[in-house]
Amino acid sequence: MPDSPVPSPPTLVIRPPGRLDLDLPELWRERELLFFLASRNVRVRYKQALAGPAWAVFQPMLTMVVFSLFFGRLAGLPTDGLPYPIFYYSGLVIWTFFANGVIAGTSAIVDNQQMVSKIYFPRAFLPLSGPLAALVDLAVATAICIPLFIAFGHTPALTTPLIVVPTAVALTAASGVSLFLGGLNAKYRDVRFTVPFLVQAGLFASPVAYATSLVPDEWHLLYSLNPMAGVIDGFRWALTGRGGIPLASLAVSAGSALALLVIGALYFQRVEGTLADVV
Repeated sequence: MPDSPVPSPPTLVIRPPGRLDLDLPELWRERELLFFLASRNVRVRYKQALAGPAWAVFQPMLTMVVFSLFFGRLAGLPTDGLPYPIFYYSGLVIWTFFANGVIAGTSAIVDNQQMVSKIYFPRAFLPLSGPLAALVDLAVATAICIPLFIAFGHTPALTTPLIVVPTAVALTAASGVSLFLGGLNAKYRDVRFTVPFLVQAGLFASPVAYATSLVPDEWHLLYSLNPMAGVIDGFRWALTGRGGIPLASLAVSAGSALALLVIGALYFQRVEGTLADVV
């Protein structure tokens, strides 16, 4: 009986993408690489760190103390009836996730330039790994909310599991911004130095240090175009259960986050073919 023919191995053909060809099937096929890059970012961040993952708590906790003192005790800004530490920490946790994810995603291409110039893989995974890795910090920092709430006489709300909704919106927004700034930073290296200033400005353009109730009603829709506005209100509501569900604000912010993801993906696709030459 003649031997059956040995099937030939599959052939991978690498072509330049079209203007609107994001090749989502390839991204899904290679998703394990994305998770590997994200886990590597976490390991590198905490390697030989004395406090380890506790650094994820120190940043929002120290900022909470400063905000409670200056914006709470001295300025007397309203907090919708919540104790100052709970109000500020619940907003800072999700904002810190967004900020750290964007900062890491922006520098990911340049930080891995040898990898970019030597082998082929979906380059978008590098800036996307920044926000994905920041989810670990978010989980650690959110867990601290339980003892913090109890310490200030506030019982964690039954709506707490719903934080996955604003977290998903924040991850979408951070991914879009990381794709756009990551591709831009590969070409213009001073972009990474401007990102911390933009993040600082975004902090005060979002309801972290103050309640959204301070924003005039006629400006609420425009204000919610900031994707983190609805995210912070939704995250704070889910954790504390205080006030009404910010459905309208969260819906507008979700639309903005999705628009940022599409814009970031299209821009990154446009520059992806030249990344190996410019890094």
